Amino acid sequence: MPAAPELISPRSPRVSAARRLARRNFRGKERLFLAEGPQAVREAAGHADTLVELFATLDAAERYADIVGEARAAGARVHLADEDVIADISTTVTPQGLVGICRFLDTPFEDILKARPRLVAVLANVRDPGNAGTVLRCADAAGAEAVVLTDASVDLYNPKAVRASVGSLFHLPVAVGVPVEEAVAGLRDAGVRILAADGAGTDDLDDELDNGTMGGPTAWVFGNEAWGLPEETRALADAVVRVPIHGKAESLNLATAAAVCLYASARAQRASGGCRSVTQS
Repeated sequence: MPAAPELISPRSPRVSAARRLARRNFRGKERLFLAEGPQAVREAAGHADTLVELFATLDAAERYADIVGEARAAGARVHLADEDVIADISTTVTPQGLVGICRFLDTPFEDILKARPRLVAVLANVRDPGNAGTVLRCADAAGAEAVVLTDASVDLYNPKAVRASVGSLFHLPVAVGVPVEEAVAGLRDAGVRILAADGAGTDDLDDELDNGTMGGPTAWVFGNEAWGLPEETRALADAVVRVPIHGKAESLNLATAAAVCLYASARAQRASGGCRSVTQS
């Protein structure tokens, strides 16, 4: 009869170190963050030199044997743990049995500029981690080449932001801690038009599309959902654009507005670039 797999002790220094990564100061000191659940762990394992360790329950290790195999192949140390250990490390109410420890993977802002991006999302004063992660996911889905979080925005590696990105954190370059003035100036110098998204904007998104002004490289600046963009930030933009409300809704939440704006730019850029229409065979 084979011996039962050895489980990592709840008192192990590795478990204690993983638990501390729920706190921002420890994440910053160690330059490590938590990625929870099969989707995030799979993405981390596929991102070169990112996944450092993986904690897995016996059930999860069997259910997601392919992911555990990918983690080992990526060089991560795999620890089998009971459910109490996973619950202690996890920041979710109902853990899925897999918790990875990953290296920080933000990109220097200068590298983003050198790549001459055509579509960028800039998060200015976005404080809610769920909103930040969801906008990152929207940017990834729309085909943006980069996301920039200003120095006044939430920590990219907050566990809620990582979960809300649903793996998109591992897909595209993200710069963090960039002053909004520096972000706008750098992108403009790189030939990118700056659009500030604001419900009180003087320009209408439909008009921008109809006028054919959105086909070039564009950066959308999104602000705090509760109070929007301050006047000094709006003043930095080439245009302040509102998403039109055709029905009776009072407004759109941040992530929905970001998705509308980013997809509008993506469609305009593909049309101006002569890409094949989805209606063509």
